Amino acid sequence: MSQQGSAGNVLAAVASLFFPGLGQLLQGRILAAIAFFCIVGVGYFFWVLIIPPIIGAIFHLWSVIDAAKFKSPA
Repeated sequence: MSQQGSAGNVLAAVASLFFPGLGQLLQGRILAAIAFFCIVGVGYFFWVLIIPPIIGAIFHLWSVIDAAKFKSPA
């Protein structure tokens, strides 16, 4: 991805919207993808406890924003 707002970043953000961490995976950031997927998955898994789903939703939104604003270091 060349710059913020590029088509690749938009595609990554849309992918993260449907599946948390997928946008980071498309950008080649494997550790970030695993972290977002695990945190959001655990948060949504414990939906009965009220607080974990809120944390999961916050991290889900963060994964979408992170994928959209990513700038390649090169």
